[in-house]
Amino acid sequence: MSETGMVLEIQRMSTEDGPGLRTSVFLKGCSLQCKWCHNPESISSKPDIQWRGHNCIGCRICMAGSAGRAFQFHDGKLIINRDMETDFATAVKDCPTGALEIIGQEWDAGSLVTEILKDKAYFTQTNSGTMGGVTISGGEPVLQSGFVVEIFQKLQAERIHVTLDTCGMYGKSKLESILPHVDLILFDIKEIDTRKHKEFTGSSNEAILENLKFINAYIRKNPQTRLWIRTPIIPHSTDTPENISGIAAFLRENDIHFDRWELCAFNNLCNDKYERLGMEWEYKNEGLLTDLFMDGLLARARADSSRPDRILWTGSVKKAFGDIFQEEKKNPIKAVNYCRITTVRT
Repeated sequence: MSETGMVLEIQRMSTEDGPGLRTSVFLKGCSLQCKWCHNPESISSKPDIQWRGHNCIGCRICMAGSAGRAFQFHDGKLIINRDMETDFATAVKDCPTGALEIIGQEWDAGSLVTEILKDKAYFTQTNSGTMGGVTISGGEPVLQSGFVVEIFQKLQAERIHVTLDTCGMYGKSKLESILPHVDLILFDIKEIDTRKHKEFTGSSNEAILENLKFINAYIRKNPQTRLWIRTPIIPHSTDTPENISGIAAFLRENDIHFDRWELCAFNNLCNDKYERLGMEWEYKNEGLLTDLFMDGLLARARADSSRPDRILWTGSVKKAFGDIFQEEKKNPIKAVNYCRITTVRT
């Protein structure tokens, strides 16, 4: 029988989860509880219910059914008691505007691969290389290792490039079962300091760093498998030069064989996800970082790394010194040089 797993979402035409144009499959269930999590709906391994306030017309039909006791309107918002055992599915079905939605659906691996293969024309491998592929993300996909292995095996039989996006927090046996079936690993190192990592994510980072060393040893023997490191740059959390220098030192001292290290700039586009789940997000008032700030962290990472040419920053940022650029339109070299000097000082 085919393995089954809990799937959150299938996202097509993605350009942010590995090389080329990709279909990304997000699984539910995570081993970390990051304060800044951009996919809070993926943390629980069970299906959940969310409320899209912009679709709601306040008809109260949801409160008339068997699930009505779990719903309460307050200041124009629907408050949901998600711990109550009730038939949320019926309330979702009865909602006339689609304001209520169940997130998370069980799939068997065979059916999921059939669905993914509808996109095959967009990421088939050619003689000149890979034109995209499929990424399994989360949550933490390794927690559903049997499901992931079967998906990867079936996709690789179709000559499709497969990527695992992982936070690194799990037992080695699950990781060991997946490694022979993956082409690329996207591995997060969020915070190098163990105490801060536990504060930010709910868990220490010892197992994560050990798993990275385990992956590195595997890649040394199996160089066809590639590794990208990714670090989320979160305001007032992971965005310190000390954290970036510490990660660079760990990668250098353990001779981690990465092809790419991305510093991923923070964004607050997930704020509405927290609202739909009735959750508060402590980063909701944080804005975009500046390009100059990211340049400064990048300079620090490259200065402390043995592979500086493989490090970059990604994501949306705001321009630093916008007023200066406006004033210096007639003398752009002066403005650029000013930013270069400030970047070096950073």
